[in-house]
Amino acid sequence: MDAQNVLEKILNGVTVVTSKAGGKINGLTVAWATQVSFQPPLVAVSVGKTRYTHDMIRSSRIFAVNILHEGQVDVARLFGLQSGRNIDKFATIPYETKVTGAPILKDCLAYLDCEVEGAIPVGDHTLFTGRIVDANIKADKKPLIYNPDDYW
Repeated sequence: MDAQNVLEKILNGVTVVTSKAGGKINGLTVAWATQVSFQPPLVAVSVGKTRYTHDMIRSSRIFAVNILHEGQVDVARLFGLQSGRNIDKFATIPYETKVTGAPILKDCLAYLDCEVEGAIPVGDHTLFTGRIVDANIKADKKPLIYNPDDYW
């Protein structure tokens, strides 16, 4: 058995990581987001180096982690299977902004609005650590758990 099949057994929540740079907004679906510190409150997200949102986070030094709920597989697919270089992913998705200006999905379960603390290259991804500057729970629902069968 290969390692990827084993790694897919680790439970991960599904998030949409968003950013804003140069007057443009974008986001991508990420299953690798986690808390990394209590004091100060920090999270880390792993973003593929070829992704449009990667470049936006690197240049703007901001991102938001939008935690999806069980009823949002379609939102996860929208942000995960198409590139923001080619389409406006927010054309049909209502959003707002908070402290950093990164888009917050109006219908998400909860969000973390973050300023980049660091960026570490890790293989074909960059691990961005972010200081949480605003956070809120927006719905009383269960989080969406990543299942690769939902996306392929």
